[in-house]
Amino acid sequence: MTLKVPCPQCQKEVVWQASSEFRPFCSERCKLLDLGEWADESNKISEPIQVDSAISQEMLDAIEDDILLNNNFFVEPE
Repeated sequence: MTLKVPCPQCQKEVVWQASSEFRPFCSERCKLLDLGEWADESNKISEPIQVDSAISQEMLDAIEDDILLNNNFFVEPE
């Protein structure tokens, strides 16, 4: 059985396979139109990201220590 999905832009049927270069879009044009809508902020994620727990000061300190120990980008000049 061949899976067919509608193009998110024009609703044309697209065969879902490796040879479908622009899947889930039917063409490069539809892909670029969709990208343009995201760039214009016509499309957006409707719900804000929800965090299950608050980040404590201890967690922030641990992250900062890890970054300072493992990342030379933040090394202060001598």
